[in-house]
Amino acid sequence: MVNHTGTESSPLTSFFPSLVSGQNEFADIVVMDLAIIMVVAAVMLAITYKLRQPMVIGYIIAGLIIGPYTLPFSLVSSIETVSLMAEIGIILLLFTVGTEYPIAKLRSIGRKALVIAMSEALGTFAIGYVVGQQMGLALFDSLFLALSISVTSTVIVMRVLEELGMIKDEAAYLLLGIAVIEDIIIISMLAILQSVASTGDLAFQEIAIVIGVVLAFIGGVLYLGSRTIPKLVDLMGKTDRYDLILITVLGVAFGLAFIAFSIGISVATGAFFAGVLVAESKTQAIAKIITIPLRDMFGAIFFISVGALMDIRLIPSFIYPALILIATSFGAKFGTVFISAKMLGLTKRVSARAGFGLSASGGELALVTAKGGADVGATSAFLLPMIGAMTIITTFLSPYIIKLGWRLTKPASAEQSTESSKGDNENASDVRKG
Repeated sequence: MVNHTGTESSPLTSFFPSLVSGQNEFADIVVMDLAIIMVVAAVMLAITYKLRQPMVIGYIIAGLIIGPYTLPFSLVSSIETVSLMAEIGIILLLFTVGTEYPIAKLRSIGRKALVIAMSEALGTFAIGYVVGQQMGLALFDSLFLALSISVTSTVIVMRVLEELGMIKDEAAYLLLGIAVIEDIIIISMLAILQSVASTGDLAFQEIAIVIGVVLAFIGGVLYLGSRTIPKLVDLMGKTDRYDLILITVLGVAFGLAFIAFSIGISVATGAFFAGVLVAESKTQAIAKIITIPLRDMFGAIFFISVGALMDIRLIPSFIYPALILIATSFGAKFGTVFISAKMLGLTKRVSARAGFGLSASGGELALVTAKGGADVGATSAFLLPMIGAMTIITTFLSPYIIKLGWRLTKPASAEQSTESSKGDNENASDVRKG
């Protein structure tokens, strides 16, 4: 992780010396940095919106512009401040992701989706690790890289399907179920990887202890938390005070994030399962709505921090490996999803569409995973910018890949369409029922 402390990293402080010369110098610098971040981000988001590109691309480019590696100088005075707010962004981002997955929804996911998700996540992870090792990467670089390319952005995939009017397609039910399970697998694996990387002990016994701690944390949170947190949130909801509801759910999110961090687990894991518990309450919809503005602000800072920490001078050295890894990710995801879906008896059409949908994008969790490796000092300096570049490329390509996949799997005739639709409806029913 890059360390840039002090005010000398930006010449802007010399232009406005009166802003940072008082007793609250640190606070003044934070305000100035936030102003710069928001202005640059607003301009880049306007451009990406005009070009009809995903917002995450605008955020990363904004980070590149203000970061310490952009010539002739850094626009922000303290990267540590940006990283601190980015950590808050991770907690809020994963908390809101968790609110989409109440326990009842997790229980309703079919066995087929569960098997395919595990095959896809673990299969892609294994293939990514082998490719990373063949490329000469260090052990933890290969592990965090493999986990990063195993991620699929549920948000991006579902948004593309909605824009294309395909959200009610039979394959969309399968995609959603797989994506839900995959998120939980990736977040759990991130917690394990960060714990192992922080100790540096790769002994079987140590890894087994780490896995046991992670599983115990998740099981304890779901068992004990589901009996207390939803009732607490609903109790606050009866007051009809949005500020009270907001502070309560934020207390749950940051509280579980802190507990997870205290026992050596990623804060993202604690925040995610805090969202799952809040999703169990009757006040879930209100809690989600009132936390969205905070998520958007600090989530934006997280993506901007990723761009700011990307050393663009390394691009020539990793662009070729990045393209190899994008091809690896696509091939591994498509292959594992298609083969496992076919083995479970799903039609070739549904299997192929699920494969195209899940192979399309890495998204925000890939960046969280890559930054997680940097946060514990386990990965090399080139890994984060390489994953950032991969995320930009795959995010841009996602709509086109999904469109192509749906077009290639379109039935050739009305008769085939009817026959395929009947088979797909049966498969969709199987997926929903398990």
